[in-house]
Amino acid sequence: MRHATDILMSVHPTAIVHPAARLGSGVVVGPYSLVGEHVEIGDRTVIGPHVVITGHTRIGCDNRIFQFCSIGESPQDKKYAGEPTRLEIGDRNTIRESCTFNCGTVQDVGVTRLGNDNWIMAYVHVAHDCQVGNQTIFANNTQLAGHVHVGDWAILGGFTGVHQFVRVGAHSFTGVGCVLFQDLPPFVIAAGNPGVPRSINAEGLKRRGYPVESVAAVKRAYKTLYKRGLKLDEARAAIESDLAAVPELALLTDFLAVPGRGIIR
Repeated sequence: MRHATDILMSVHPTAIVHPAARLGSGVVVGPYSLVGEHVEIGDRTVIGPHVVITGHTRIGCDNRIFQFCSIGESPQDKKYAGEPTRLEIGDRNTIRESCTFNCGTVQDVGVTRLGNDNWIMAYVHVAHDCQVGNQTIFANNTQLAGHVHVGDWAILGGFTGVHQFVRVGAHSFTGVGCVLFQDLPPFVIAAGNPGVPRSINAEGLKRRGYPVESVAAVKRAYKTLYKRGLKLDEARAAIESDLAAVPELALLTDFLAVPGRGIIR
């Protein structure tokens, strides 16, 4: 990792890169982009034109950030008083046009995180203190309010809105225009405003190599959770009986063990 002044050949003449910013090998900064003092960008990451990267922001390797994005700006939180909170972005992410990612707040863990290998489409907003895993897809205009947690492999359809503090489980899926006011369990497809459960993400699980028996067990777990009229603790206990045969169900039982905002019904 070197200071920006060491690799000027990778920075367009119209870009403004603070001398203290740290840029890795092969980083490209496009025309009219701005990179702030406390920014660190990993090897081979490409920053498009008219991108603003500020705050205490660390970006990993092999990312592609398209034009007009605002990365690492202050959180949209009236309690924020200029604390040096952070934004951390992993490796191999694609962040398309006009996305906004804010730093964290001291009222939470102080850092907003995006993991690895995520596909973030245009006009997506990731608010302060959100924690996003790996291999997710956020379609155009997905909007995450503050403190939202999104598990690995989740897919959020276009114009999905997620309320503050909501958890989105791994391998879940939302339809276009879905609004989540409560937690979306792993494997579940949700649709509507407010979002309601529709089925399981069977096709997604098959594409990720889940065996037929495991997909069938997830379907049984969904029926236990939503179709048998059980209380949440009763449903979780019933699902746990399949854990020995299908360890993947631990994603669901562990999720249900955390109170959160309650799950969608």
